[in-house]
Amino acid sequence: MKLLLTSAGITNQSIADALFDMVGKKPENTSVVFVPTASNTEIGDKSWLIDDLIYLKNTFGSVDIADISAIGEEIWQPKFEAADILFFEGGNACHLMEWINKSGLADLLPALIKNKVYVGVSAGSMVMSEKLNLKILHNIYEENIEITGEMAGLGYVDFYFLPHLNNPYFKNLKENFIKEIVKDLSKKIYAMDDNSALKVVNAKVEAVSEGKWLLFHE
Repeated sequence: MKLLLTSAGITNQSIADALFDMVGKKPENTSVVFVPTASNTEIGDKSWLIDDLIYLKNTFGSVDIADISAIGEEIWQPKFEAADILFFEGGNACHLMEWINKSGLADLLPALIKNKVYVGVSAGSMVMSEKLNLKILHNIYEENIEITGEMAGLGYVDFYFLPHLNNPYFKNLKENFIKEIVKDLSKKIYAMDDNSALKVVNAKVEAVSEGKWLLFHE
C-alpha cells in the first residue's frame, strides 16, 4: 500500500520526488485519474483545483477525470483500474466519504491500491483515517455539520490528518488552538502545512516537508 497524503497537492519538489519514487515510472509514462468529488460542495473560487489539474497535465503522460458522485461504477471502475495514480482532490471530507461509500468504491479500493499510488489532497487525505472527527471539522475547519461525534473513514492509517496548518484562510489552524481542540483524543494527529505531506508505504510513515508540520500525541 502506497499513500501520499498531502495538504495542498504537489506543491514542491520534495513532495514530487516522493510521488515519483512511489510510482517507480517516468512521469511521462504515468497515468493519473483525478477525482474531484470532494470539491463539489465547495462554493467560490476553484483556482486551487485548477492549479492541481494543470500540474498533473504538465507532469504526467495521461490524466483522466472520474467524479464518483456523477457516474456509475461501470464507468469509473475502468478509469481507476487503468491509472497508476488515484488522485483525490480536496474539498469537503464528509461529502467525499459519503460518496466513497455510496458509489461502492470503499469495497473496491483495497484491491485497487495494491498496485497503485493513492494521492490525497486535504479532504482526500483526511478520509484515509479510521474516523472523521466532526468536532475537528466543525471547530477547526468551520464546516457546517449537523451531526456530532465521529464519522467512519476508510481506516488505512491509524492517525488523524489535519491539512493547511497556518494557512491564513483557516484562522483556527494554529498550534495552540489545535492543541486545545484535540486534547481529549488519544490517536496521533499530524497537522501539515501546504508544503508538507506524509508518505505512507505499508506501515511506515514518513514526513516529506519544505515547510512546517506538527505531531500531537506521539
